[in-house]
Amino acid sequence: MKKTLIATTVIAALSMSTYASARDSIYIVGSSTVFPFATAVAENFGRSSSFKTPKIESTGSGGGMKLFCSGVGVEHPDVTNSSRRMKESEFEKCQAAGVKEIVEVTIGYDGIAIANSKEGPALDLTLRDVFLALAKDVPDPSGETKLIANPYKTWKDVNPDLPNAPIEVLGPPPTSGTRDAFAELAMEGGCKTFDWIAAIKKKDEKKFQAICQAVREDGAYVEAGENDNLIVQKLNANHDALGIFGFSFLDQNSDKVQGSKIEGVSPTFDSISSGEYPVSRSLYFYVKKAHVGTIPGIEEYVKEFTSEKAWGADGYLADKGLISLPDNLRSQVAKSAQALEPMSSPK
Repeated sequence: MKKTLIATTVIAALSMSTYASARDSIYIVGSSTVFPFATAVAENFGRSSSFKTPKIESTGSGGGMKLFCSGVGVEHPDVTNSSRRMKESEFEKCQAAGVKEIVEVTIGYDGIAIANSKEGPALDLTLRDVFLALAKDVPDPSGETKLIANPYKTWKDVNPDLPNAPIEVLGPPPTSGTRDAFAELAMEGGCKTFDWIAAIKKKDEKKFQAICQAVREDGAYVEAGENDNLIVQKLNANHDALGIFGFSFLDQNSDKVQGSKIEGVSPTFDSISSGEYPVSRSLYFYVKKAHVGTIPGIEEYVKEFTSEKAWGADGYLADKGLISLPDNLRSQVAKSAQALEPMSSPK
């Protein structure tokens, strides 16, 4: 038993020694929404510290979680960004792959904008409008309590007060945290305005989610990948089209696109931070604690990201569109993050 334990310890030490010499900079993956914030922190970190600038890849939240949770070692990421919270199933996959201690950091808020070209009409949509326009199956317009394949071709078909323009919405793929959050906040939000569908949730939550979150596949919703710049280009080319992306990106492109009102509320810094805007969410990054002390600079990167000069109300991330946490919560999260306190299962 002792010989086995000693051999295991030696192998582990040699493995980590090789691991340390194989990579000398932080490797970050994940959300395209968090990407510009993480990039700003990484660049500032590289300039102001003795550590190399971290390498960041925009893989989408789901793609980032898959890479992050695949194991411990030089070939696996140290940090993953996410525009939604880690799922319980992802946490369990991490645990099974040996990624035991994970530090969760909530960095701020973002709203999901449904935007169009500034040359197009300003829209005021309800959550029900959004659901009826984009759901794969919708309630029978006759009033019967049954679902039919989505028959709506124009926004006017959905709501007589909306333009007689074809429904064409450019949005993120299933691997995106923006897509997950949009499905939960916007699609489910509109779906549950139908009482008989809302009642299903109490009996069968999986069936409710399947009804409410399934997006139509007949061309009305166009998966535009993780490249928000491409969506803006297409919106400028087609003034009838709408695009789905984070508020921070809307804010950076406010000279080209405009955000639709949702339930009468415009996507603004104040409406998102107050919770008034109905399609808003928290943003995160996750740290693999097993890599701390082996890959240089991880602890210092976390301190940079959670410093007031970065994520504070007047920090440099505010210029990028990040909506900061309230002062008290920000202080609590900073303390926990900088102490590298592992999270529990996100049940």
